[in-house]
Amino acid sequence: MSEGLTHLDADGRARMVDVGAKSVTRRVAVATGRFESTPEVIALVRADGLPKADVLATARIAGIQGAKRTSELIPLCHPLPLSGVEIDFAFEDAAIAITATARTTGRTGVEMEALTAVSVAALTLHDMTKAVDPHSVITGIRLVSKTGGKSAPPVRPRTAAVLVASTRAASGERDDTTGPRIAEWFAERGWAVDAVTVVADADVALALESLVASAPAVIITTGGTGMSPTDRTPEATRAVLTRELPGVAEAIRARGLAATPTAALSRGLAGTAGNTVVVNLPGSSGGVKDGLAVLDGLLEHLVAQVHGGGDH
Repeated sequence: MSEGLTHLDADGRARMVDVGAKSVTRRVAVATGRFESTPEVIALVRADGLPKADVLATARIAGIQGAKRTSELIPLCHPLPLSGVEIDFAFEDAAIAITATARTTGRTGVEMEALTAVSVAALTLHDMTKAVDPHSVITGIRLVSKTGGKSAPPVRPRTAAVLVASTRAASGERDDTTGPRIAEWFAERGWAVDAVTVVADADVALALESLVASAPAVIITTGGTGMSPTDRTPEATRAVLTRELPGVAEAIRARGLAATPTAALSRGLAGTAGNTVVVNLPGSSGGVKDGLAVLDGLLEHLVAQVHGGGDH
């Protein structure tokens, strides 16, 4: 029964796994959960109208502290030097969705830290609101993704994937034109495109994780980079990146600023997930046009450098 359970020895006794032989790599884990209450309570939290003030700020700090103390709470977890913990909240009519992203550079993963962060943040939300709703529910706590710790899979040369983050397009309320335009751009340059994947904003993290696992050379996303409460593409992207390319993201923003001041509001990222280049573009047709114009001059060289070619 103990076969495959790394925290049990040959005799079935609990043990701490020896990770000394593992490589030191950058590791990221993302976990989510839901705090469910009445619409009235959620509205009060959103408006900061509860007697216990700063509910979200308190829950965020509690989640971060929980992540930092995971090895004290879970007996066989290794103490980790966390390089960052982020707690994000998204409001729904009768719930608050909680997302925790934990990062470290070390010999073992940070999934337990991310899960603990979500759990403690949710418990704090309950504690802060129980005077007005003692029957709130914490549900759906799960690990969404983790990266690092294994050698990146070999990417498929000159293969690209396109991810469109648009709740309305995913539901069929409107047609998406940005994804096909990006696919066409790749095809004109001799690249094979796996597919144009259209997902709701809430599903972008899982979709991006799946695309990274399929190991195309490049993934371009469009949509979900602004300041709308549902825009989650930069958060999902940061969770899978092993190295960021801030210059590329800034060049895309600068190109857009030449035409419209609102380009400054884009939070899009660029970087590499293992050996896959990932670039966020805005959801507008103009933003996609500007982004592709920037990539036209550097994507081939960037991909070559990631794989050991190009100028150094």
